Amino acid sequence: MLKSFTLCLAGAIALTAAACSRTENPANSNGAAAESAPPYYVKFETTKGDFLVEIHPDWAPNGAAHLKELVEKNFYDGCGFFRNVPGFMVQFGMNGDPKVHAEWGEKTIKDDPVHGSNARGVVTYAQTGLPNSRSTQLFINHADNSFLDSQGFSPIGTVVEGLSVVDSLHQTGENPPETQGMIQEQGNEYLKKKYPELDYIKTARIVAKPAEKP
Repeated sequence: MLKSFTLCLAGAIALTAAACSRTENPANSNGAAAESAPPYYVKFETTKGDFLVEIHPDWAPNGAAHLKELVEKNFYDGCGFFRNVPGFMVQFGMNGDPKVHAEWGEKTIKDDPVHGSNARGVVTYAQTGLPNSRSTQLFINHADNSFLDSQGFSPIGTVVEGLSVVDSLHQTGENPPETQGMIQEQGNEYLKKKYPELDYIKTARIVAKPAEKP
């Protein structure tokens, strides 16, 4: 259970101080419409190669709508994979520019019911453990982490291409408690000093559905 506690609360050290000032993103009023929308695809170009994620609005309408908005604003460009725990998950979604992150990090979204499970390759929002605390941070499960399902971690999609790239990202292990606070203050400047070999997202873009393989 140590892993579940860490995933849920490690970010809270840096985020709870601002929690009372957070505002719910109006974009999430589109959740009902998103629930009936077809899947869409996000291609992540990284310093280790590319991977493709299939996002399911029917799994998590609020989360899917919010992610689409973030990707269309190029929010994830330059984000580091700042927490990568072997056998558990890799986490990202803090913008390298503190001003940009401050703008978006305060916009939280309503929780979605948990549909599906946190299996290997599944993409899910990180959260602090408080209701409606999801904002910009995501994680990709390295293994079957179904114990997270009962804690409210609602999957939004799955890696359908390039899972080997996800596996190859630089492993940081667990972060010191101050990590997220330092990223908020200094952005990628801090990460480049703390983790010189860290991998980053170059671009994240919505793309067409890939052709089915024969």
